[in-house]
Amino acid sequence: MTPTRNDWLSIFALGLVWGGTFMVIAFALEGYGPLTVACARTSFGAVTLLLALRVMGLGLPQGWAVWRYILPAGVLSTALPFFLLSWAQASVPSAFAGLSMAAVPLFVLPLAHVFSDEKMTLRKSLGFGLGFVGVVLVLGPTALEGGPSLLPHLACFLAALCYAVSSVLTRRCPKVEPVGFAAATLIVGAAVLVPAMLSVEGLPHWAGTQPAIAIVFLGLMPTALAALLRVSIIRRVGSGFMTLTNYQVPLWSMAFGAVLLKEALPPTFFAALALILGGMALSQRRA
Repeated sequence: MTPTRNDWLSIFALGLVWGGTFMVIAFALEGYGPLTVACARTSFGAVTLLLALRVMGLGLPQGWAVWRYILPAGVLSTALPFFLLSWAQASVPSAFAGLSMAAVPLFVLPLAHVFSDEKMTLRKSLGFGLGFVGVVLVLGPTALEGGPSLLPHLACFLAALCYAVSSVLTRRCPKVEPVGFAAATLIVGAAVLVPAMLSVEGLPHWAGTQPAIAIVFLGLMPTALAALLRVSIIRRVGSGFMTLTNYQVPLWSMAFGAVLLKEALPPTFFAALALILGGMALSQRRA
């Protein structure tokens, strides 16, 4: 189906929301710890999608054949990356966290080759290699310097790898209602993060208006409502069209970080972004 103007507006809105997520995480971290931020985001998102399922007259997926994929996908698409990004952003700029997400489609390429039916071709291999050079470029100076900032930088790319693995798991899962699948993964994430938050950071307290608004926004917009919009787009025009968001997220995150958070953007950020996006474009271009 040919994308309509509304489809293009929706894809633009998704890129904007997901690109702005890293700035909002920075605001939330001003009043709450990384586990609390990740837990609240997951829990609010789960409750919102459960309500959406009820309104739509749908239920959660049933059967071990589906849940054997939902359980690891829930950990790798919500609990672990949400925590890693929140923890990392206490030490790294939000622009860097957003830039690292551009590596997700590149990580998917070798994983899908091994665990799915999407085999690597010469074009995909060249795209992966080009994007990987971008990852090395942006991590290189940090790795050489070492110090306490190395682990947070690596955590951002580990979060991207988690998203890539969960993407392959989602593709391998038997066909189910997408909204129910998304709700189930958020429930799994909340089940992991709630006890972790209570044991490490305790019950959340009121930490001011801005962090509270940020933490609610994270659960509603980029986690729950964006998931519903994503499902709607894929149903109308397919998953290929959804890849256009991957090009927007790092651009928006760097723009928000520079303009609103006054973060410095070194030249290596722009060079790495060009290489990663170039590799992504090469790997996804039709032969």
